[in-house]
Amino acid sequence: MRVPSGRRLVVLVVALTGILVGSIAGPARTLASDPPQLSRFMQAVAQVESHGNHTALNRKSGAYGRYQIMPDNWRAWARRYLGNPNARPTPRNQERVARAKMAELYRWLGSWERVSYWWLTGSSRTSAWSHAARAYVTRVMAIFGGVETGKPSVEAVRHYSERSSTIDYSGTWHVARAASYAGGRVSYASNPGARASITFTGSRIAWYGPVGPTRGKARIVVDGTIARTVDLGRSSFRPRALLYSRSWTTPGRHSLAIEVLSTRGHKLVAIDELVVTP
Repeated sequence: MRVPSGRRLVVLVVALTGILVGSIAGPARTLASDPPQLSRFMQAVAQVESHGNHTALNRKSGAYGRYQIMPDNWRAWARRYLGNPNARPTPRNQERVARAKMAELYRWLGSWERVSYWWLTGSSRTSAWSHAARAYVTRVMAIFGGVETGKPSVEAVRHYSERSSTIDYSGTWHVARAASYAGGRVSYASNPGARASITFTGSRIAWYGPVGPTRGKARIVVDGTIARTVDLGRSSFRPRALLYSRSWTTPGRHSLAIEVLSTRGHKLVAIDELVVTP
């Protein structure tokens, strides 16, 4: 049985969000090389979703095409990857959008198993998958047939959303919502000195969040020592970017703090997710 709820990601267009998140101009830029076995994974998802049919329509949910993309998602993704939210879901456009989205998801989530789970549910959770979701992932991976090696297990990599109680906030932080954020929201601050910190055990930590014209700077403190100043300002808005990462040769207990700095005219600093690798 299909689990369509994960695809009901609605782009909330409200005045405050418009001010905070800006807009995306033109197609999203893609990296020079695709993730490993991307085409093979796309074929597996297409087989499970629609038996490879570019005109398949789920009359109940509205999901359409070879990859069964929900209408609201299609507009958001067509805008991001094709530069036009009104682009028609032609077979060629479906392939371009699905390819770009799946590649982006792989770079974020780190394995095709987790990408297939996200494709069904829209969630990046790493544990407590439902029976239906696990069955879906199993079907996709069986058709995919690839063996993913050299990557941490699904349960090993830890994703801390901006709502995680593991993150300690000081100063004034607010919430902004958009479907393009992991989990649909971020925490942001604009007052100098506002701080978010986490203590963790692992070999790598990565901070993901938005960049754009309204974004400011943040000081990164690792294990009590200032490591770097990160500038989040860009000419155009991107809802999710790797803002900072730090690795160690062996796992250990560490701390990371993100502190908002004074930046005239563009001072927003946001946290979408902190990802810890064991």
